[in-house]
Amino acid sequence: MKNFDAPRAAAIRQKAAAAASCQVITLPSGLTVLCRTMPGYSTVHAMYAADFGAVTRNFTLDGRPVSLPAGTAHFLEHKMFESDQGDAFDLYAKTGASANAFTGYDRTCYIFSATGGFDENLDILLGMVGHPYFTEATIAKEQGIIGQEIKMYEDSPDWRLLTALFRCLYRQHPIRDDIAGTVQSIATLTPEILYDCTTAFYRPGNMVLSVAGNIAPEQVLRACQRAGLDEPAPAHTVSWQFLPEDGPIPQKEATFTMPVTKPCFALGYREAPLPRGDARQEILCDILPELICGGMTTLYRRLYDESLVNPDFGGDTVAPRGCCCIAFTGESAQPRKVAELLRQEIDRLRREGVDEELFTLVKNQMYGELLADLECVEDAAAQMAGAQLKGRSLASEIETLAALTVEDANKALQTMLREENSAYVQIDPQ
Repeated sequence: MKNFDAPRAAAIRQKAAAAASCQVITLPSGLTVLCRTMPGYSTVHAMYAADFGAVTRNFTLDGRPVSLPAGTAHFLEHKMFESDQGDAFDLYAKTGASANAFTGYDRTCYIFSATGGFDENLDILLGMVGHPYFTEATIAKEQGIIGQEIKMYEDSPDWRLLTALFRCLYRQHPIRDDIAGTVQSIATLTPEILYDCTTAFYRPGNMVLSVAGNIAPEQVLRACQRAGLDEPAPAHTVSWQFLPEDGPIPQKEATFTMPVTKPCFALGYREAPLPRGDARQEILCDILPELICGGMTTLYRRLYDESLVNPDFGGDTVAPRGCCCIAFTGESAQPRKVAELLRQEIDRLRREGVDEELFTLVKNQMYGELLADLECVEDAAAQMAGAQLKGRSLASEIETLAALTVEDANKALQTMLREENSAYVQIDPQ
């Protein structure tokens, strides 16, 4: 399959960038506001996101060191819905909006979707995140609730598999710990610790408000004005860093049992951390698993035809600050055979190179998925916020993908997915 000629490729990139366009406004408070107006849609989706997740555990606030127990960011997410006026979920229930929140390794996001009452719902969202409220009594109550959630995570084979893999690959990075922490770790939380977190990371300059749907930027900006976000915010100095993971993999293999019907496995590779804003390297990390065992590859067809994997099998990249891991996961009656075939295919591609036609097909599929996301209000708001939190724009991600070549993939294979940087985890039926 021949590549497009340069002028046509450039035109496609420009069209894609235009399709990903949105209004970007930075307010005097430091908050970045992204608005993608989508006329004809009945729903508005908003995401208020902080550049603060489970792996941020040690930082300095105005020169003072702060150390967080595992699970702090997730615990804080739960607590932000409470105020001295009541629970924000009760307020959303009155407007008919659907609200939620989630904590990842590198971010905490608060969201709502609504078909009306946009002004009121934006006021609830900005108000609850902008006015934290913690007491000893409310923290003690939440510790019991989250303790039950932690036990649910412990019963999840998928979650246990990834946590075990990260503990094999990393000696000290906080990705080793569960996002929700442990019952013991969250028991040490206090109002003072949570207020330090909101001061450091819930300041407007560390957050992004992303809104998509049938709404104008002016409407979003008026909500920010009502929340006081059009005024300069108090200045704070915040810094944090992660120690580099040098040396050999701490543990090459781990196995344990759980009540599963079929063995589950993970083959993971520790890669160099991604520089902030580096869309090219992140996209390479995302595309390599698709070139190795994605749905269009010969290896996937073999694994599927021989009933070695099910459709949930695949590869993914996890890359919060300070670490990067490419993991192949699934369930199989012969997990070690699947892992060995993956290793053999990586070696073959390193020697022979990636088939150019396959590369073009995979790249076009990723390209189409990115553009398709922009037609859904939830995905559009999430994608815009995600790119901004990584120090770039969604349009730049699309342009970077469009410029990627098969030579880039082959060059990456020479230094990535090395056997000496890998670990294997298996869960056997109990």
